[in-house]
Amino acid sequence: MISFVLCLGLLIAGYFTYGKLVDSTFGPDDRETPAVAINDGVDYVVMPQWKLFLVQLLNIAGLGPIFGALQGALWGPIVFLWITFGTIFAGGVHDYFSGMLSERNNGDSIAEVTGKYLGNTMKAIMRVFSVVLLVMVGTVFAVGPAGLIVQLITNKGVTGPFSNTAVWLGIILIYYFIATFISIDKIIGKIYPIFGICLIIMAIGVVIGLPLNGFHTPEIWNHFYNMHPKTTPVWSFMFITVACGAISGFHSTQSPLMARCLKSERQGHFVFYGAMVAEGCIALVWAAAGCSLYATTDGLNSGLQEILAGGQSAAIYDVCVKTMGNVGVILAMLGVVACPITSGDTAFRSARLTLADWLKIDQESYKNRLKLCVPLLGCGAFLGFGNSFGIFSYAVIWRYFSWTNQTLAMLVLWSGAMYLVREKKNYWVCAVPATFMSAVSATYFLMAPECLGLIPFFKNNTAVAYPLGIVVAACFLYLFINASKKNRLNDSAHVNHSEVAHA
Repeated sequence: MISFVLCLGLLIAGYFTYGKLVDSTFGPDDRETPAVAINDGVDYVVMPQWKLFLVQLLNIAGLGPIFGALQGALWGPIVFLWITFGTIFAGGVHDYFSGMLSERNNGDSIAEVTGKYLGNTMKAIMRVFSVVLLVMVGTVFAVGPAGLIVQLITNKGVTGPFSNTAVWLGIILIYYFIATFISIDKIIGKIYPIFGICLIIMAIGVVIGLPLNGFHTPEIWNHFYNMHPKTTPVWSFMFITVACGAISGFHSTQSPLMARCLKSERQGHFVFYGAMVAEGCIALVWAAAGCSLYATTDGLNSGLQEILAGGQSAAIYDVCVKTMGNVGVILAMLGVVACPITSGDTAFRSARLTLADWLKIDQESYKNRLKLCVPLLGCGAFLGFGNSFGIFSYAVIWRYFSWTNQTLAMLVLWSGAMYLVREKKNYWVCAVPATFMSAVSATYFLMAPECLGLIPFFKNNTAVAYPLGIVVAACFLYLFINASKKNRLNDSAHVNHSEVAHA
């Protein structure tokens, strides 16, 4: 368990060191925030810092750092390294800049912010990209909890309509509609901090329960190889699968919600970077559980693969029971049911705000909110019930979500880099992880079975995907450096012109 403890310590130290460096690079000041300047009582509402942190954590978490980390554990304890360093150098940077750039732009949704720094073409792409991603996230975080509720009920011998996944899915979607429609401080601001605390307590329960119940967490140095039973490549499948536990584009759609509620820019380090570090810690715990609880066969995580084959709900329930007993069942209900639901509703809320910014529809009016809520929840219901009745596969929706998720993260990091170029600040804090994520997304797209891997030649063809992924990342970096040079030349020309005019 030494490597787990070391990684946990690095995550916490990363918040106070690299997180502080990121914050000072951005340079928060005492300007009036959108929450104070606009304050419409619906989406722009001032909240205290502790509440902002817990709501942000709950918004970005859901099943992501739990299910994604369990899936990532299939590759073995090497996943600890991605969760740790991915969170510190990529995920925390991504979440911080997505929140603070939104805050600097009147709380605009991430599509509008990205368009400002990467151009109108990218704005148009991001608008569509964001809404599609958010609807998929909302659907994933409705289907998952519905399945877990049914799992808990049937384990207690309950039968009837409430043992049906479709019934619970309908109930969750009705709640989503209400939470998406009403003011952010009516439900989200009041009860979400409680569930955020539950998520943290559940992770603490799991990590304490592992040694108390005689489970041993394998060390990285003894298992520094691919332990995936299907020998699925580490690069870039593990980086895409873990998603929310290290870096997630979904977070950039959530950060503007809290950017509209900051009283001061100086809260950004704790609220945005801090919440991502907390999520990384939670993901590390669940990855450790996945690596510790199940038997291996010939050095491969066959036991974990078997439990995951029964569905994410069964796997999460099993971990809670094995580490915490009956208390784990209660925490599974509170944490793993409530937390994804509370991310799902804010996903649909973010989709509403993205469309509102896009179409310039004021959201103070109930009527205008209804115009956007009804079609968005209708799409979510179509996908969700399609999964329940076997029309769509949850696993397929999750895979598409994972790739679009990390591609969105890549684009947001490039936006942060361009912002820093304009501000004449150290843009490498964003440019380096942006380049890395460009390679990850491109490589995955080239060989994943739901992308170009549909073509037999490309499926898991690392000999083609690896070099091409690196080439794509290098091209993105080249385009960025060229753009930054042009920006500096334009600034110099503007300064010279001003000096001549003044003379």
